[in-house]
Amino acid sequence: MKTIALHSVFFAGFAFIFLPCAFADIDFNREVLPILSDKCFHCHGPDNETLEADLRLDQAEHVFSERDGYRIVLPGNTEESELIRRIRSRDPDERMPPSHSTRQLSPAEIELLTNWVKEGAKWTTHWAFEPPQRTASPTVHDVEWTQTPIDRFILQRLEREGLKPAKPADRETLVRRVTLDLTGLPPTLDEIDTFINDASPNSYERLVDRLLASPRYGEHMARPWLDAARYADTDGYQNDRTRYMWPWRDWVIMALNEGMPFDQFTIEQLAGDMLPNATLYQQIATGFGRNHRINSEGGSIPAEWAVEYVVDRVDTLGTVWLGLTIGCARCHDHKYDPMTQRDYYKLFAFFNNVPEWGLGPNNGNSPPFIPLPKSWPHLSTDENCLIAPAPYELVTTQTSVVRPKPGGPETVMVMHELSEPRETYLLRRGQYNQPDRSEVLSPGVPSRLQTRAPDSLTNRLDLAKWLVEPSNPLTARVIVNRYWQEFFGTGIVATSENFGVQGEPPSHPELLDWLATEFMHRDWDVKAMHRLIVTSATYRQSSATSNKLQVRDPDNRLLARGPRVRLSAHEIRDCALAVSGLMSNRIGGESVKPYMPADIWSSISNNKYKQDHGESLYRRSLYTYWRRTIPPPTMMTFNAAEREVCLVRKGHTNSPLQALTLMNNVAFVEASRLMAERILREGGKSLETQISYGVRVCISRHPRLKELNVLRDVYGDFLAEFNANEAAAEKLLSVGEFPRARDLDSIQLAAMTMVASTIMNLDEAVTKE
Repeated sequence: MKTIALHSVFFAGFAFIFLPCAFADIDFNREVLPILSDKCFHCHGPDNETLEADLRLDQAEHVFSERDGYRIVLPGNTEESELIRRIRSRDPDERMPPSHSTRQLSPAEIELLTNWVKEGAKWTTHWAFEPPQRTASPTVHDVEWTQTPIDRFILQRLEREGLKPAKPADRETLVRRVTLDLTGLPPTLDEIDTFINDASPNSYERLVDRLLASPRYGEHMARPWLDAARYADTDGYQNDRTRYMWPWRDWVIMALNEGMPFDQFTIEQLAGDMLPNATLYQQIATGFGRNHRINSEGGSIPAEWAVEYVVDRVDTLGTVWLGLTIGCARCHDHKYDPMTQRDYYKLFAFFNNVPEWGLGPNNGNSPPFIPLPKSWPHLSTDENCLIAPAPYELVTTQTSVVRPKPGGPETVMVMHELSEPRETYLLRRGQYNQPDRSEVLSPGVPSRLQTRAPDSLTNRLDLAKWLVEPSNPLTARVIVNRYWQEFFGTGIVATSENFGVQGEPPSHPELLDWLATEFMHRDWDVKAMHRLIVTSATYRQSSATSNKLQVRDPDNRLLARGPRVRLSAHEIRDCALAVSGLMSNRIGGESVKPYMPADIWSSISNNKYKQDHGESLYRRSLYTYWRRTIPPPTMMTFNAAEREVCLVRKGHTNSPLQALTLMNNVAFVEASRLMAERILREGGKSLETQISYGVRVCISRHPRLKELNVLRDVYGDFLAEFNANEAAAEKLLSVGEFPRARDLDSIQLAAMTMVASTIMNLDEAVTKE
C-alpha cells in the first residue's frame, strides 16, 4: 500500500497532466529529467564545484558512455545499467542517492527510471533549449466548438482525457471577464447592454477590438510589466530616497497603447540609447535598466554596490526574457541548467559599462540622467531628439561622503555607455572584491543558447537583438506564456519565472510552441496575440466546475472550464473607484499619494506621508507612489509585488485582512458612499430596483431573488440602526474627502452605503468569473 500511495503522489506531481493512459511511452523531458534534476544533479550536474566521481547525469555522453568496464545506462538492459543497480541497491555504501542525502528517490521514481531504461532510455535535450517547433493544428472530433487554432490544441487533449469543454459563459459574464482582462476595469451598464443586445455574429470580436483600442488597455497591461521591471518611486534599501522614474512608466503605457511590436519594445528598453539617431523616447525607454534599487547609505562601499546594480540587471534579464534562474550562476556554475559562472559574467559584461557611482545621492535621480522637455509627453520633432546625459559629477556632502550630484523631478534616469568599456572579470564566489584577473571576459550569451558567432555580440544593442531573433529558443515562449498567465491565472508553464530543468513542464507543449511561433510570424504583435487568446472558445468557456472535474483537475490545467481568478490589488481598488464614479481618467504624470496614515513611514524615517487631495486621490492605482520599503498596505494585503526585485508570478493568499480592508479602508468606505449616491439617484424609485441597479453596476449581472431579499434586509436593518443613532450615520458619511450629497436624506444614504459596501465585498466583485 505504501508503494501505491507514493506512486500516486509522484504521478500527481509529474505525470497526471501528461499521460493519457498507463501504457503511454515514458517521456524523458516531462518525467525522467525532473527526477534526475531534483535528486541527482546537485552532485552529478553542471556545477563543477560540487561534481562527484567526475560523473554528469545531465549529459548524454556521460550517461551512455562506458566507464571502467560498465555503463551508467545501457538502453534496454536494467541489469547492466549501473544507475539502476545503484538506485535499487540495499547496500548503504553503494545506494544512490546516499543515505545522508535529503533527496531520496521514492519507490515510484525508482520504478519509473527502471522502466525508462527497459524501454530503451530515450534521451532528449531539455525542451526549452530547443527552438520552438510549429506543428499543424491537431485533428479533433468536435470541430464546431473551436474558434481559433488554440482551441484545437486544448480540445485534442480534452478528448484524449475523456473530457468535454464547459458550455460558453453567458454574455454578462463574458463582457465582464474580457473587459477586466483587457482594461482592468469593469464594464459600464451601457457597455453591458450594448453587447447583450448585439445579435450580430461578430459582436464579441468587435467588443474585443474596442477594448484593445481603449487607452485603459495600455494602463492595465503596463502593471505586470512594471512588476517585472521592479519599477518604484524610491531607491529602496534603508534610506529609500525619492527618485523620478514616472516618465519611463508613461513610456510603457504609450508603447502598449500604440501597439509597439514586442521586439522593438525589447530593443528600446535594453538599448534604445544605442540606436542610430536615438530619440528622446528611446532614451527614456532605457530607464528599464535603471529601475533597480540604489543604495545611498553613507557607510556603503561604492564598488560593491556598483556590482550589485549590474547583477540586478543580469538577473532581471534572465527572468523577464529567458525565464531562467540565471542568478544561481553568480557564485558558481548553475547546479541544474547549462549555465556556467563564466557565462554569467559574460552577460554581466553587457551591463558593466554604465557611468554610475555605486553610492546614490541623498535624494533624486542618480546619474546618468537626462532632462525632460517642458512639453513632455507631447513633443515636437525638435524636442524628440537625442539628449546627451548630464556630465557625471561627484560632490562631497556635509558628512564628507562622496556622492553623485542628483537629478531633480525634471529628469529621468537612463542607460548610457562609457566611452571606454570597463574590464569585466569573473568574481570568485560572486564577491565584488575577488575578481579573477587571469582573464578579461568579453560580452557574450550562455554557450548553450549561442545562436551566432560569439564575437558578433559586443554590446547591449547586440544582446537585445539576439533576444528577439527567431533562433532564440526562449524569448517568444517565455513572453506568450506570461500573456497566457495574465488571462488564465496560470501559464502553460506554471513556473513562468523558470523554464529551466527545475521548472514545471508545459501542460500543452505543442500549444506553447505554436503560440511562440505565431507571435514571431505576426511580427511580435502584442495586441494580436491578446486578441487571439481572448477570442478563443477556450477562454470563452464558463468557469463553473463540477465535483468530478474539481477532483480530476483542481487547478484547471486541462482547461475544461474558463478562468476564475481573483483580481489583482490594483484592479480591486480601481474597480471600486470606477463603479462609484470617483475614478479620474487622466493618463500619466507624476505619481500620486492617495489615502494612507500620515505616520505610515515612521518605522524607517522621520518623513511624514503627505497625502494628496482632490483628483489625485482618485487616480488609477498604477499611478500610486510606491515606496519600496513600505509599499501601500492595502495593495500588499492583496498580494501586490513589492517591486524590490523582478517578479513575474505572484502568489495568492486568502486572509481575513482582505475583507476587513474592503469594509473599513477609507478609499473603499468612500467609494461605497459614492456608489450609494449613484444607486439613490439612478436606480429608480423602489428599493428593489435600486438594489438591482447597484448589484449590476458592481458585478455586471442582475441579482437573484435570494440575493435581493438579503440585501433588502441589510438595508432595513441599517436604516433602523441609523434612525436610532443619527450620529453614527453622520460619522459614516464623513469618511473621505469627496463632498457628500446634501440633497439626499442622510439616514437613507448611510443605510444604502452599507448595502453598497456589502455588494462591493461580494466574492464576485473582486473576482474575474
